[in-house]
Amino acid sequence: MTAVAEMRTAPGNIPAFVHTLRKTFASGRTKPRAWRDGQLARLDALFAEKGDELLAALEADLGKSPFEGWLSELAFLRKEIAHTRRHLGRWMRPEKVPTPLAYQPGKSMVVREPLGVVLIIAPWNYPLQLAIGPLVAAIAAGNCALVKPSEVAPHTSAAIARFLPMYLDPLAVAVVEGGVVETSALLAERFDHIFYTGNGAVGRIVMAAAVKHLTPVTLELGGKSPTIVDASADLEVTARRIVWGKFFNAGQTCVAPDYVLVDRRVEERLLAALVKTVRDFFGEDPKTTKDYSRIVNIKHHRRLVAYLGDGELVCGGEADEKERYIAPTILRNVKPSAAIMADEIFGPILPVIGVGSVDEAIAFVNGRPKPLALYVFTGDKQVADAVLGQTSSGGACVNDVVIHLAIPELPFGGVGESGMGAYHGKTGFETFTHRKAVLAKVTAMDLSLRYPPFDAKKQSWVKRLM
Repeated sequence: MTAVAEMRTAPGNIPAFVHTLRKTFASGRTKPRAWRDGQLARLDALFAEKGDELLAALEADLGKSPFEGWLSELAFLRKEIAHTRRHLGRWMRPEKVPTPLAYQPGKSMVVREPLGVVLIIAPWNYPLQLAIGPLVAAIAAGNCALVKPSEVAPHTSAAIARFLPMYLDPLAVAVVEGGVVETSALLAERFDHIFYTGNGAVGRIVMAAAVKHLTPVTLELGGKSPTIVDASADLEVTARRIVWGKFFNAGQTCVAPDYVLVDRRVEERLLAALVKTVRDFFGEDPKTTKDYSRIVNIKHHRRLVAYLGDGELVCGGEADEKERYIAPTILRNVKPSAAIMADEIFGPILPVIGVGSVDEAIAFVNGRPKPLALYVFTGDKQVADAVLGQTSSGGACVNDVVIHLAIPELPFGGVGESGMGAYHGKTGFETFTHRKAVLAKVTAMDLSLRYPPFDAKKQSWVKRLM
């Protein structure tokens, strides 16, 4: 795909976009189930009909192979849409709850209503999935939405801006392209919810802007997701799953295993299995395979190259700035104080650190900010239970990595510095929904017990009923 010109929405036009969305929402256009389901069907049609063009955009931005782009972006989103459409009617239905005797006769229920106009700010690493996934939930909940794709993935951003108005209701869904200036202009507007996926530094800026309008936020951030390998783990399977999760999308995944804490008794065997798996997956020269992605831009490439000296090289280490390539790299003997252990790596470099016990690994994890994901490999259920019970993370897998986010019934989100709020499936629908408490009473019966004047007899009856 040829290079695209940088597209920007004039900041001065942003208030008009928001005004149009507010006018649409106020009309009630987005509330009926038929509108919601129809828009989701159109979104699915977009992926079916424009899939090849979207995959080409992903390849241009991140070097994603067609299969990787399909699996992690198109197939993921179509599955999310199908799940949402299948359950939408039940999710929208008022939820009856018990009404205490003291408030009878009456009916109590929770009525779910859309929030209004929501802002979705997407990152670059999965530029399609992480822009459209929240949009699926926002539409299902009956909202109008303004989507801001990442300018760091310009081809995908341009495709989103071109295709969404073609397939979705242009009065209810808008796209704004651009960078910091445009995002700042968006954050100056009042929204009914802001959904941001990205890093903690920008997350703080988003939250500070939201405070001005008392706007609720969902922050999908990141962090250093640890992987603990117990001595009882099946090391061959463990190596395959770690290598797959770490080097998928060249490590540019928010829930990729960031580092490994392995029992020293099996450290050498695990390292050998990891190296063998890298070669099995990507060959002797991963640069030549089409199954391995590239770093998104030169800035991030240089940031990652600076980490290569933070430990003893086990495999990999090759880098080509012109092609934005860094080989799948494994480091050992990495000091906890090294730069690579300070921030989320977000690239294809895996530090492996030996520990004396699972308890030591748990203490290591707990001494750092709560991660977005945590992984433990073990053949001992008690070890798995101990790790899950004594650590806190946004999500977790036992004997696997990453794939928990692909299950629509599981909420996906962070905790502490790794984020707040969650989405996917019903959780996403609830994120963009207000749960309104409703009590419906009749007037044919109106007991005088609650009205003054109060006497001992009334008080006695009220105390019995409450």
